[in-house]
Amino acid sequence: MIRKVLLVCVGNICRSPMAEGMLKNRAPKKRSDLLIHSAGLEALVGHSADPQAIAQIAQRGWDISTHLARQITLDMVREADLILTMEKQHQQHLHSLFPIARGKTHLLGKWHDREISDPYRKSPEFFAHIADQIEQDVEAWIPRIWRH
Repeated sequence: MIRKVLLVCVGNICRSPMAEGMLKNRAPKKRSDLLIHSAGLEALVGHSADPQAIAQIAQRGWDISTHLARQITLDMVREADLILTMEKQHQQHLHSLFPIARGKTHLLGKWHDREISDPYRKSPEFFAHIADQIEQDVEAWIPRIWRH
């Protein structure tokens, strides 16, 4: 049973916080044992989520304004039952840093056969497009992670 999900991108201020917020808000409320969090491979530690990421999530009715970026650690990887990355390159980097991640690391966009591009410092329209992709990919993972 999946209890701990870790979402990973580079800086932990755009993609993975958006995915974390969406997944937390879609998780079954009756599952108090769930832990969903995010981290970055090269995190901007202590920084808030990008204002455009906060805005995109707010438009969907959720709040990630209290998010603070964290650097991925061996303990996070060890404790996670499922690790979802935004790009194949992230998986490769993660596997080289933490070989224990092999076998439980997948692309967030696996079910749509895609990677999620980095929207950092891009237009609001591009950010919205990326947020839509993340939302679709989170929705695709829901039945595969938790049985409702």
